[in-house]
Amino acid sequence: MRTGDEVSCSSMQVHIPDPDYTTSERARANVRLAAKIALGFVVLLWLIQLLNGGLDLGLQRFGVHPREFAGLPGILLAPLLHDGFPHLVTNSLPLLVLGTVMLHLYPNSAIKVIPVVYLGPGIAVWLFAKESTIHVGASGLVYGLVSYIFVAGVIRRDRRAIAASLLVFFLYGSMVWGVFPIQPGVSWETHLAAALIGLALAIAARRLDLPPLKRYAWEDEKDEDEDQDIEQ
Repeated sequence: MRTGDEVSCSSMQVHIPDPDYTTSERARANVRLAAKIALGFVVLLWLIQLLNGGLDLGLQRFGVHPREFAGLPGILLAPLLHDGFPHLVTNSLPLLVLGTVMLHLYPNSAIKVIPVVYLGPGIAVWLFAKESTIHVGASGLVYGLVSYIFVAGVIRRDRRAIAASLLVFFLYGSMVWGVFPIQPGVSWETHLAAALIGLALAIAARRLDLPPLKRYAWEDEKDEDEDQDIEQ
């Protein structure tokens, strides 16, 4: 059943955000800022890879080495390092798209979610992954953000969150195969840990970044009538 701009399906209702909030100049400025921040991070990754490849620095050795103390710095450094340009190309566009969506739709959550998604998979890999391996790449960020944005859209009743969830599903739904140990040379442990972290964070932060709902004229009239009844 559809009533006005609120879609009702059984007990589930999809709420419509206030257009003054979602289409304001401030909202458009926030989109541009989110895109610039996401693009800046991708540019940083490319600069690091260009220096690494051009100067033959071999920075991949600073990735995560499971259960080796020398590999602990990799928890911080591994997302910045890639095993060649094809690896970086694979992560670049998803990071730009997902980073923009995350920072724009969930700015308050992003402050907490992005650091955890950045560091958490590396910690899990250091603790549980196979020894004598090196894990590098920003795919943990990609999987964590995909998981967060998708699950957030499923459990929220915000139309924008649902739209973002569907977009992520259609663009990156096939990435689910990356959490299984079926492709040699792929850090499925990083992907799985990041996806689980993103899922948990989406549930924990489900009440953050809820946009104001669209308000209809009849609601204002109802409030006025209630105020008059109280005065009488």
